[in-house]
Amino acid sequence: MAIRRVVPDIKTESFEASRVFYERLGFEEVMNLGWVMALAAPGNPTAQLIFMDRDASAPVEPDMSIEVEDVDAAHEAMRAAGAEIVHPLTDEEWGVRRFFVRDPNGQVVNVVAHRG
Repeated sequence: MAIRRVVPDIKTESFEASRVFYERLGFEEVMNLGWVMALAAPGNPTAQLIFMDRDASAPVEPDMSIEVEDVDAAHEAMRAAGAEIVHPLTDEEWGVRRFFVRDPNGQVVNVVAHRG
């Protein structure tokens, strides 16, 4: 199973303050949906940070996101192992397919793949 990137999901009360702070370290805003914002390092787009004030379509906020090549295979592997799926495999309107799973430490992991 190929992993494309691993990104921390950081709860924020101020997108602007977060953006300005991390821009000082060289990050640039690459996506902003109003409830979630992604910053990336220029020249290294897999070095990212995600900030959110809530998750628009899931009952919980994830602690990290792992982008995989085949989200359906990852979902099946977690389901077969009896892992706790806390948000079902879903095609989201912003172009991703994802599910949330709880790890053995209680962390919620957003497992995601871009569609198309």
